[in-house]
Amino acid sequence: MAQDRVETVDAVVVGSGFGGSVAALRLAEAGLSTVLLERGRSYAPGQFPRTPTDLGRAFWDPAERLYGMFDVWRFKGFDSVVSSGLGGGSLIYANVLLRKDERWFVHEQGLPGGGYEHWPVTRKDLDPFYDEVEAMIGVTPYPVEHPPYAETPKTHAMQDAAAELGLDWFRPPLAVSFGTHTGAVPEPGKPLAEAAYGNLHGVPRTTCRLCGECDIGCNDGAKNSLDHTYLSAAARLGADLRPLHEVEGIRTREGGGYLVDYVRHDPATGGRVRATLGCARLVLAAGTFGTTRLLLRSKLPGISSALGTRLCGNGDLLTFLTGVKGSDRTTPLDVARGPVITSAVRLPDQLDGFGTGRGAYIEEGGYPGFVDFMAAGLDVQGQITRAVKLLWERFTDFLTGDGDTNMSAEVSQLLSGRSLSAHALPLLGMGRDVPDGVLSLDREGRLKADWSVETSREYFDRLRATMRRIGDVLGADYADNPLWLRKRVVSVHPLGGAPIGRHPREGVCDPFGEVFGLPGLYVADGAALPGPVGANPSLTIAALAERMCRQMLHGDLATGAAGGAASGGNTHTGARPKGSTSLSFTEEMKGTYVAGATEPHGGGTGEKLAFRLTITAADVDRFLREPDHLARAEGWVDAAAFGGRRRVEQGSFNLFVTPGDQTDRREMRYLLHFTDVHGAPRTLAGWKDIQVGPPTHIWPDTTTLYYRVMSGHVPADSTAPVLGAGTLHIRLADFLEQLTTFRTDGPDDLKSLTRFGHFFLGELWDVYGPPDPTP
Repeated sequence: MAQDRVETVDAVVVGSGFGGSVAALRLAEAGLSTVLLERGRSYAPGQFPRTPTDLGRAFWDPAERLYGMFDVWRFKGFDSVVSSGLGGGSLIYANVLLRKDERWFVHEQGLPGGGYEHWPVTRKDLDPFYDEVEAMIGVTPYPVEHPPYAETPKTHAMQDAAAELGLDWFRPPLAVSFGTHTGAVPEPGKPLAEAAYGNLHGVPRTTCRLCGECDIGCNDGAKNSLDHTYLSAAARLGADLRPLHEVEGIRTREGGGYLVDYVRHDPATGGRVRATLGCARLVLAAGTFGTTRLLLRSKLPGISSALGTRLCGNGDLLTFLTGVKGSDRTTPLDVARGPVITSAVRLPDQLDGFGTGRGAYIEEGGYPGFVDFMAAGLDVQGQITRAVKLLWERFTDFLTGDGDTNMSAEVSQLLSGRSLSAHALPLLGMGRDVPDGVLSLDREGRLKADWSVETSREYFDRLRATMRRIGDVLGADYADNPLWLRKRVVSVHPLGGAPIGRHPREGVCDPFGEVFGLPGLYVADGAALPGPVGANPSLTIAALAERMCRQMLHGDLATGAAGGAASGGNTHTGARPKGSTSLSFTEEMKGTYVAGATEPHGGGTGEKLAFRLTITAADVDRFLREPDHLARAEGWVDAAAFGGRRRVEQGSFNLFVTPGDQTDRREMRYLLHFTDVHGAPRTLAGWKDIQVGPPTHIWPDTTTLYYRVMSGHVPADSTAPVLGAGTLHIRLADFLEQLTTFRTDGPDDLKSLTRFGHFFLGELWDVYGPPDPTP
């Protein structure tokens, strides 16, 4: 694409859902110039469609001058509804933020057609990041113990059915504000306190008023969607959020980094303006279909053959219970009251040790209160009927493509019968279906999916049977989604396509979301998931994105056993041996790099270079006992000369090594292997020089690092070409932070930390203390 001028920034984020919003905030927080490109509109409270005309145009199809929230995809055996708008799926999801079950992080579980499902992360890896997301968004169970929330018939109906059937009923965490602030008594329709970072819409929000409109956009702002949380915080920190900007392609940039080709939509005219952005870091978060399609179309060099694999629908299944009565068994159940979802039941998995088959969740659903009027025939001059007809025609335009899948008759019956009246209870199922689908492009470059319900038939049959039993307890008639009759499912949680894995044969991305072989390119949405979450996947997508950003920006996370760590059995630097105690701390140093210099003291004007490392001694006793005092160093090196922040692929640290026979000197040695933006291997070899002198030298000696950068991944004493050299320092503020990062893990943690302190101070005393008076 010819360009007169290419705008350049540090980072570009494509998409604003649960991965993109997290990335935008964390990149901006790190001081990087960040642009977020979102194809859809921005919706402030009060702007979501409600009129018949607006509802009829609530779909995404720019070719037809439609720029609405609902994007409907139709594939072989598989249909999906996803979102388009600033805030992504959070605009239309049902607010549930559940953690993936600890035992459902499967490892090498075989698939029917060959291959296996493997999660290279664990629940332990994600728990700290689950905590971060929950705190940022704000979650709470449905407050059924408080009036008027206690008067929510569907919640009690689900609880009663679960008790009768012996199912595990609970209230999941919801991203909804029921009280005006944390700890406040829940009360509908009250003004919400504004967060410290403000709100990008500048429109007041109020608490949940139980209208059931969560899935079509919350016009009260009670829903803690991403535009009110992560994106507002990102905007406050300077992130440039650009709605109606749709990315069409990505390319590698000469010299490193990426070029992002996009169009800017103008809904008023239907026009499209093309442009390109350049960046060093690119985060793809356009959703499972959007991200996978971009990667397939862009044909980036060296990308994994796993691209397109591990597609699944997270076990999504929608059914209906019609004729449900309230607790008095005579009055129709009011399904519209409350948020869309207030409670759930969990079906155990064989992985739990006491279940059978693949596990699942069933959540009671709801729909907007104004649907009651459609069903009841309170239609003023036919306006609502025409709106529903137009809405449905648009839906079926997307959903049907040939006579074999034309569902108009079945759906017409569903819409006109009692299924959409106030006493029909939708049941929403999801769980561990089989992730054996494949996404690819057809000859016209359109995305296609090869997926069948058959390999997950046992899972779906169990789910449907349980839903039918719930209906029996409630005295209701069970009704399948009409699409099920055609052996099709509709998923609102499509996952896979660019899965994380331990190596390029298994996944497109490493366990932190960085694309193998393409430094600086990340996937941070549902496409990165290697299989179903089981529970609602939004929280897991966001937690993985938080973890991705932590590694991208700080580089202080080690890949666990599930990720296939390369440390092997080296007890100096590998996993903590059984019965031992490990110790770690984090160090950040900043200074200059002089290209072409061969010695750190060489002249010349330097550019900035910094690193942040986590130093880990897997066995403290052995670390202190052996003369080389060797530990593992993990983290990043950041310098423009090498293309920005580069991950340390293998690193080591030696504490207080005596150089040769110079007993009055000690060295702290650093050896860091990394790869620059052009793919060339590099080695940073550095040392802190601790030598005899007055105690006033302790600070400069222990906080000054001299280093060289050499070509290749080589040892410190290599004769490889020296590319440059420089000096780094620890600032006082960073040193004070470093003191807070010391951690121990093992049965002897406090004593180990004390022994380390005695060793450290003892070595300094040997060098800087007064000379021994004895002859």
